[in-house]
Amino acid sequence: MLLSSIFHRCRWIVVVAIALVINLTTTTPANATGVYAMPIAPNADNWVLDDAKQITRLNESNLNKDLKKLAEATGQEVRYVTIHRLDYGETAQSFSEQLFKRWFPTAEAGANQTVVVLDDVTNNIGLTSGEETAALLPEEIAESITQETMKAPLLKSNSYNRAFSDATIRLASVLAGEPDPGPPLIEETINVEGTFATAEETEENRTFSTWVVVVLLILATVIPMVTYYWYISAGG
Repeated sequence: MLLSSIFHRCRWIVVVAIALVINLTTTTPANATGVYAMPIAPNADNWVLDDAKQITRLNESNLNKDLKKLAEATGQEVRYVTIHRLDYGETAQSFSEQLFKRWFPTAEAGANQTVVVLDDVTNNIGLTSGEETAALLPEEIAESITQETMKAPLLKSNSYNRAFSDATIRLASVLAGEPDPGPPLIEETINVEGTFATAEETEENRTFSTWVVVVLLILATVIPMVTYYWYISAGG
């Protein structure tokens, strides 16, 4: 009876350890944000939805003033959204497209609208515009704004405030029909390499995790056997 109790206790300890390792090595997104977690319509008085809490109150106030002024002067409305962790398989661009459709379900409603979404986990940015806005904001300029104007301060100092402020200046010029000021000059000291794991690094981590699980499974078998022989020897 005592031997059986020791055997089962050892096995349960190893099983719990395996469960903990699997839980730690499984990369399931926590608190992911889906489009249906967003408001059903944009706030008429607030042009910035900082769900990721990356923009200071002062800068959010300034952005709201500038975007409101842009809308009053040109009829072009720009909405900024920050997200902390997207649903699995979602990207900042696909999220911006879905949110645009949610907020502006008809072509008429979204004709002069632009939605910019930033995911602060990856620092990826998506931009979706209506048909009339796209005539003023061609795809190459829109991509330059998200991938150059906004990325430069993120790469240099992880400054979300600067990223949105710089984007607003450029969008205001372009949407007002003025010449595009272009992207900022990126200094050579900026590290343009991503800080996220490469495919090779991800595979190495997955292989390491697999070996950890295999070792623990072996221990789940060996420990009870060693315990058994120890008990027999001690009893003998």
